[in-house]
Amino acid sequence: MWPFAILGICLVTIVVLVTVVRLHAFFALIAVALLAGILTEKLPGEIGTMPATPKKERSHWVQAAELTTEGFGAIAAKIGVVIALASVIGTCLVESGGADKVVRRFLALFGEKRAAHGLFASSYLLSIPIFFETFFMLLLPLAKGLRLRTGKNYMLFVLAICCGGTVTHSLVAPHPGPLGMAENLHLDVGLTIVVGIVAGIIPALIGWTVAVLVSRRIDAPMRDLGGSSAEELQAIVTRPESELPSLAWALAPVLAPVLLIGGASFAGVFGAATSFPAVYSALEFLGNRNVALMIGAGLAVALLMRQRGLSLAKVSERISGPFATAGVIILISSAGGAFGFMLKNAGVGDAIKALVEGKEVSLVLLAWAVSAVIRIAQGSATVAMLTTSSMLYPMMQTTVLPYHPIYLFLAIGFGSKALSWMNDSGFWTVSKLSGFTEKETLQSWTVIVTTISVSGLILTLVCSALMPFK
Repeated sequence: MWPFAILGICLVTIVVLVTVVRLHAFFALIAVALLAGILTEKLPGEIGTMPATPKKERSHWVQAAELTTEGFGAIAAKIGVVIALASVIGTCLVESGGADKVVRRFLALFGEKRAAHGLFASSYLLSIPIFFETFFMLLLPLAKGLRLRTGKNYMLFVLAICCGGTVTHSLVAPHPGPLGMAENLHLDVGLTIVVGIVAGIIPALIGWTVAVLVSRRIDAPMRDLGGSSAEELQAIVTRPESELPSLAWALAPVLAPVLLIGGASFAGVFGAATSFPAVYSALEFLGNRNVALMIGAGLAVALLMRQRGLSLAKVSERISGPFATAGVIILISSAGGAFGFMLKNAGVGDAIKALVEGKEVSLVLLAWAVSAVIRIAQGSATVAMLTTSSMLYPMMQTTVLPYHPIYLFLAIGFGSKALSWMNDSGFWTVSKLSGFTEKETLQSWTVIVTTISVSGLILTLVCSALMPFK
């Protein structure tokens, strides 16, 4: 039971450090990763591919510190470039008017009376390459502008942004959680992108249905937060069409990486490597997540230069801020990966396996429950995904799954949505930027993400039984 004690001690420590001490998440996660290593009775004798230093020259504490940095570096190497490039795409889409163009087209499709539906549909697509907090900040002015135009439904407009953005945050790379999960579970990134986008549609729609009901019961006003003036907000929704790019240009930075990564994945599945080796070699290179996102970022930068008449030097100045934000996300995500790595070394995954061995326990249900518990305890969906996937992979290696491992990916992702409350940065992003009170945020945002989490679990259980794809 000692691995469970380590897990419990570390989770309590995270909660205290983040919520009571108010320590930055990066320091808290690195600290508990080191703590997990110190509490582990026996650590591996090697650090990655490096030869083991004789035991007499390396104390247990030093070994714990070195393993913590190895776990941090392993995740940073996998997600660092991708997250930085995704931040460029998101910034350029908004600065160029590309995001506004997509939203307008959806509004034209749905009509102004169903403006919230259009905002929800467009948010699902636009949130694929943009981190949730950044995405919410970028689209919130549109919600406020629509409130000024229609005079109602402010709560619904805000929740429209949340319903789409929160699903892709936990299911679709290049978001750090899904990207780290794909690596930890040894799944093809292209496959996870395609499956994540498709599987997230139904839970997002269910969450949207609940959002409509919540907005009818709670009429939250658009409070003055001392930010943009009403005139500035109105300008966002009344910009001339001539100032916006074409729809094809607006969608290109988002769709190009998705199509390249997904295309390379499908080409590999259908045997293109042996049938068309030269073509597959080129497609494999272009479909590499780093290369694909680099192409998407290049298209986004070109779009911004074309629309705003900016030089490359000016564009570089504009993306320095998003790079700083991306750096913080990389640090926190990598620290979460280090924590998961140390829990794996502590034997938590093996302990869970031993506990359920011989019992009829669904790994899908277990993956969802563990992810949900970690999310509720320490607040970060990304940490919950990285930690749970690190713990679950050893169990996958010694268990014959009756379904494809992608279902464990989905279960962990949906579990990380459960019960967002005061220890979640997403909770405060929605609350403080929209002007909702804590009570209003709990009654709306928390209810929506938990609904998506539970409905996602049900969907995963049903699909894994009916369509196992072994």
